[in-house]
Amino acid sequence: MLIVSQNLTKYDMTFPDDVILRINLAWINNLDELKEILIKYSHNDIFLDLPTKRLKPPSNKYTMDELVPIIRENKNIKYFAVSNVEHPDDISKIKSKLPPNVIIVPKIESIPAIHNIDNIVNSLGENRIIMLDHDDLYSCILKGGHPSEKLRDYIEHLEKFCNNNNTILLKTRGVIFSCK
Repeated sequence: MLIVSQNLTKYDMTFPDDVILRINLAWINNLDELKEILIKYSHNDIFLDLPTKRLKPPSNKYTMDELVPIIRENKNIKYFAVSNVEHPDDISKIKSKLPPNVIIVPKIESIPAIHNIDNIVNSLGENRIIMLDHDDLYSCILKGGHPSEKLRDYIEHLEKFCNNNNTILLKTRGVIFSCK
């Protein structure tokens, strides 16, 4: 599974059909812009990422009521990531609104989420995918007064859990820099 950022769309790149395009709604200025990207990349599966409880900029806010019709119209939206999931209830609220073909991917960004990972994953059903946000987890560790070395421990805990529980763990694998 190769997922690339919508930021690459600014460079008029084409992607192989098996590449999944991640659209982080924090970086989408309006829903018309989202619709344009969805049309242009209609041949790719889409990983739509909804930032919730976001504290850092940008923080565009779209409601589920605004997004659900767009999701229903665009059958290539296969994944729906939700930020700051710490409890299964965070998933069930959204799961009931999405079409059944869309896989919910909780973003793990805090110590409480790590401690509750078993319940979170069990609430997903058969498609068990989680996404780790290293930066936000690290910030949470520091804000909690824990030593920075705990980041490695938590990541290893998540990796072991996923390996033992038939769960895919999505992690960032590099960054692209640009002067454009």
